[in-house]
Amino acid sequence: MNRVGRFLPRCLRQGSAHETTAGRGQNLRRSDKGAAKNLPTLQFPVSRFRRLGYIVIGEIMSEGGRTNRKDPGDGRKRSMERHIDLPAIEQAVRQILAAVGEDPQREGLLRTPGRVARMYAELLGGLHEDPGRHLEVVFTERYDEMVVLRDITFNSMCEHHLLPFIGKAHVAYLPSGKVVGISKLARVVDVMARRPQVQERLTSQIADLLMEKLDAQGVGVILEANHTCMTVRGVRKPGAVMVTSAMRGLFKKNLATRTEAINLMIGRRNG
Repeated sequence: MNRVGRFLPRCLRQGSAHETTAGRGQNLRRSDKGAAKNLPTLQFPVSRFRRLGYIVIGEIMSEGGRTNRKDPGDGRKRSMERHIDLPAIEQAVRQILAAVGEDPQREGLLRTPGRVARMYAELLGGLHEDPGRHLEVVFTERYDEMVVLRDITFNSMCEHHLLPFIGKAHVAYLPSGKVVGISKLARVVDVMARRPQVQERLTSQIADLLMEKLDAQGVGVILEANHTCMTVRGVRKPGAVMVTSAMRGLFKKNLATRTEAINLMIGRRNG
């Protein structure tokens, strides 16, 4: 009896004590080639099927036998493009190319307007997202010490020249009974950054949102970034780093608390 035949009867005797696929219309697919591709929807523990080499539909199998989940970024890109007028951007790019003396119909430039339009949809997609939604789920914890997430890479678009500035964000907050999943802090930075910005405003917006949504005792945000608007043009000073900070609550009122937060975020470089 093959592996499928041995396992199915045990599943039918297990009942529904574990996570099951009943009522969800999910089928199972074996990761081994040559096995039955679709099994009937039954009352069985999905976790045991996974341990025995099966994958639940929704986990897409690659040629190497691994499972690849659908990239959530694909859906986000489609949502951005629905809110942004791609044809208008393409037309504007053709006009710019013609205005600088290029031929928009030249082979190497034919698809450039479309690429640039999709690029702007991606880089400025945060305009059409609510960063606060990433802070809606919080957890009650009796923890009253600092939470710090540092070296969050980000890229934003300088609203003065529409050139990127790229850097790292360091975020700290002092909970007052509520904590948030740590990845949500990075998501907030990402959404806030993907829009026309100036670094000073971006820093304050992140701090204000965290203070509001987490009802924190204090929040501190430090951004460090290289601005291409002053490295590839104008004054042309590559390597120059702009640093901005925003302190809220106890981080602003209490010197000792602020000093501790700054040391945890960036002080390691000095010692």
